[in-house]
Amino acid sequence: MTGRLRSRIPHRMAVYTDITDEELNTLLADFDLGAPLAFKGIAEGVENSNFLLETEAGRFILTVYEKRVREDELPYFLGLTRWLAQHGYPSATPMIDRAGEALKRVRGKPCAIFSFLPGLSVRRPSAAHCRQAGEGLARLHLAAEGFAMTRANDLGQAAWAPMFAKLHGDAEALKPGLAAVIEGDLERLAKAWPQDLPSGVIHADYFPDNVFFNPDGTFAGTIDFYFACNDALAYDIAVALNAWCFEADGSFNITSARAMLAGYETHRPLNRAERDALPVLAHGAAMRFFLTRLHDWGATPPGALVRPKDPLEYERKLAVHRSAPDLVLLGEAS
Repeated sequence: MTGRLRSRIPHRMAVYTDITDEELNTLLADFDLGAPLAFKGIAEGVENSNFLLETEAGRFILTVYEKRVREDELPYFLGLTRWLAQHGYPSATPMIDRAGEALKRVRGKPCAIFSFLPGLSVRRPSAAHCRQAGEGLARLHLAAEGFAMTRANDLGQAAWAPMFAKLHGDAEALKPGLAAVIEGDLERLAKAWPQDLPSGVIHADYFPDNVFFNPDGTFAGTIDFYFACNDALAYDIAVALNAWCFEADGSFNITSARAMLAGYETHRPLNRAERDALPVLAHGAAMRFFLTRLHDWGATPPGALVRPKDPLEYERKLAVHRSAPDLVLLGEAS
């Protein structure tokens, strides 16, 4: 690959590890992907270094895993996405080398090369987008059935109180009096958290930037499975309701929520226990993302390449669930 085919990586992009032409050629030598034609850092993703790679065989994404992703968990994530592809679910699929391996190393760090998933994410999803996203989530849950590997949800309900024990000061600095409010939420969630719901593989980070759509608005596929784990399937819906169905002014869009649930149930109808559990699951899902954002808010050093996401967005969602605990009792999907 000649230097003129390499795009310069802007300073503010989410790329933490640069790759030389020689290192790229050495990596590709193990694959049947042809010679590299173009290679550039891309801004998508904040946890890892991502590059758009074009070779004689087509377009790919090279991901270099940085410190936050545990290397011993990568076989689960890579195995899951290969399983999904083999069972007809559209997602970025890890390429395997001539020895049948997907997990590689570059610059001393683990990495993988993925197929390029076409489509675009949406910043302001409509109710129609929400319905399509719901369909896509149900299809994911069904396609993952039978995947033999398991991974516990290390950011599930049992982890929230211990996590918050280290964040009291951060919560108070964010908003005076907030720590006591969060403590009350955590107590209520611990008492009300549902047990024995249908479970399986969940995405656990099914946000609009991780879901792609075709030009006609239909579902195209899902990316970023690095929080995937085994947990209640309805909890995945609750994560999505928080991520997709709140408006910019902080209000909950019931129309979008009903559309999402209707889309989901075209492929996998919920049982009564799952439907009844949605309000507490949604409250809990908001707590999970509030806590991780609060942690990142205080832990990100000044001048970091990527600005952490504002925990107050999810603090406002917590307030909505707290004041209207039956908000996502949506009735029968239509």
